[in-house]
Amino acid sequence: MTTTSDRAAETAAGPGDRVPFFPPDLFHEDRDTLLRLLHEIGTGADQKFILGDRTRRFEDALRDRLGATDVIACSSGTSALHLVLTALGIGPGAEVVVPAFGCAPLAAAVLHAGAVPVFGDIDPRTLTLDPADAETRVTPRTKALMPAHMFSVMADMPRFTALAAAGGLRLIEDSAVAQGAVLDGVPAGLWGDAGLYSFVQVKSFGMPGEGGAVITRDEETARRIRMLRNHGQDGVHRGLHHTIGVNSRFDEIQAAFQLHRLSGLTARLERRARIAAHYTEHLTGLPGVTTPPPGTDGRCYYVYTLLADDRDALRDHLSAEGVDTHVYYPRTLPDQAAFAPVAAGTGPGWPHARDAARRHLSLPVHHMLTDAQVEHVTDAVRAHALRTRR
Repeated sequence: MTTTSDRAAETAAGPGDRVPFFPPDLFHEDRDTLLRLLHEIGTGADQKFILGDRTRRFEDALRDRLGATDVIACSSGTSALHLVLTALGIGPGAEVVVPAFGCAPLAAAVLHAGAVPVFGDIDPRTLTLDPADAETRVTPRTKALMPAHMFSVMADMPRFTALAAAGGLRLIEDSAVAQGAVLDGVPAGLWGDAGLYSFVQVKSFGMPGEGGAVITRDEETARRIRMLRNHGQDGVHRGLHHTIGVNSRFDEIQAAFQLHRLSGLTARLERRARIAAHYTEHLTGLPGVTTPPPGTDGRCYYVYTLLADDRDALRDHLSAEGVDTHVYYPRTLPDQAAFAPVAAGTGPGWPHARDAARRHLSLPVHHMLTDAQVEHVTDAVRAHALRTRR
């Protein structure tokens, strides 16, 4: 599993040290570049700190890499969701089918747009929105489907594409965690009317701050989003507002920094994929533990998530062994106080989502893990599972 870019295990922290879930030195190798860019842009004659030439070049680089019609950088992945919903005309009176298991913006962005989130159950293996269940939630008020890629697995976008086409629905792809993933030859983010990425630090193309991007094949959707992100201005005539927009602009320093780091993204993603493959090979079939579905198509390796029958016991064991883990969503969205009122009385429950909330545990999978650390994580999970069986 070792490569020359892996930070050799002999010179890095070994199994006796704590294995961090998020690497504290993620940007250490790029520190000098970041400081140079900060000074260069901060003292530049044009004093352009948002939506300048660096942002344009960053958008162009992502567009060319993906084969998209357009990429629009914005202030966060959450903001990207709101921009897409607004640009597609999803508002009051509309329903949007979203996963019951996932991050709060899946429902909050819909509510901010004035629409109503309708929660669908998830597939018990992929932990993504189940297309069959989503179909049962569609009503005459439904205007969009919004599946989200989850942890290491993309949602079943071919089935959602067919479902959206059959019902005349918009398809919004929450690909915030899936940058670099490809399913059936189509990059994450390009399956529906629009998709999005998040660049917050812990994502696979994370940066030291907030940021996101909308990805689309549709020129008109892109045009609307560009205006919406900048108070309704068209980017040419300053002070002329064509629609009611928001402040969701992208930072020039971050754009320059992401351009600098873009060339290394493929290698970082490949390292994550190798670590995930190692986990799957050695953890599949353990008693009381369910690993993600095998395969490489539609995989993103943002995090590697197990389902454990006794999640808390496994988490405590790993912590005692010096392995940091993370429980992302301890409650489903319908079971959260913020969203329970809109979920009440909306149809059948969400048994698979609730089971995932009770059982999921994410292991470290970031590219800076050494081979020794990966082996230590693997051995610790195996030891707990095999001891529990006895």
